[in-house]
Amino acid sequence: MIRLSVNVNKVATLRNSRGGREPRVLDAVDVCLAAGARGITVHPRADQRHITPDDVRDIARRLEPLRPGVEFNIEGDPRPDLIDLVHEVRPEQCTIVPVVPGEVTSQAGWTRGPQAERLADVIAAMKAAGIRVSLFVDPTAEAIALAQELGADRVELYTEPFARAFERGKQDGLRSMAVYADAAGRAHAGGTGINAGHDLDLENLVLFRDLPHLDEVSIGHAIISRALFVGLETVVREYLAILDLASAG
Repeated sequence: MIRLSVNVNKVATLRNSRGGREPRVLDAVDVCLAAGARGITVHPRADQRHITPDDVRDIARRLEPLRPGVEFNIEGDPRPDLIDLVHEVRPEQCTIVPVVPGEVTSQAGWTRGPQAERLADVIAAMKAAGIRVSLFVDPTAEAIALAQELGADRVELYTEPFARAFERGKQDGLRSMAVYADAAGRAHAGGTGINAGHDLDLENLVLFRDLPHLDEVSIGHAIISRALFVGLETVVREYLAILDLASAG
C-alpha cells in the first residue's frame, strides 16, 4: 500500500503570516490522521518561515503514541541545527534535501560534489539512531547510484518535471513516467525504497500512483490549497482513495 504523508508546512505559513497561534499546526495534524493519513511531513527551514523547531517537537509528542503506525518524516538540508533536531525527536524518516539560498521551494535533487560527499557520515549516524534516511534525487541513473553509494535507505524522486510534463498532455506525461519507472527500477534492484514528492496533485497522481515499487508520496501544497475550499479532511480522503485504487490494482 502506498503511504500518504501530508506536508503541513503551509498551515504554519498561514499562521506565521499573521502571528499568534491560529491556524494551529497540531489541529491540521489531527484532522489528517482522523481522515486516515498515516504520515506527517514537515520541512523546517533555517529561516523558520513556516515550520519551527517547536512545531517539530509538538508534532513528535502528538504522534508518539501512534508511532510507528503513523510515520513522522522530517525534510531538510543537512545543516547542524536540523541534524541535531532530527536526532532529538527521532522521526521514522528523515528526507535529506539540497537547499539553494533564497529558494521558495526545492528545485532539484542531489548531485555529485563536495556537499553530497559529506552526506555519508550524516546518513550513517541517523541510521545508527534508528532513523530511516531518504535522499531527494532527480530520476536519473546517476542520482540513484549516488544515493545507494551514500547508504540511503530510500530515495524521494523529485516529481516537478513529471507534473509539468503531465500538464502538457497525456503523451508527455507517459514519456515522463517511463523515465521515473526506469529510476524506480534501478532503485528497487539495489534494495533502495522509493518515495516521491513535489507538485503531485489529484489529477497527475492518477497516473503517478502506478509507478513500480512506490512506497510513499509526500504532498502538501496541493492538499492545503484545495482544503481552503472543501475542507482538509475531505481532501485527505480524496488522495487516499486514489492511492487505494493503485493498491487494489
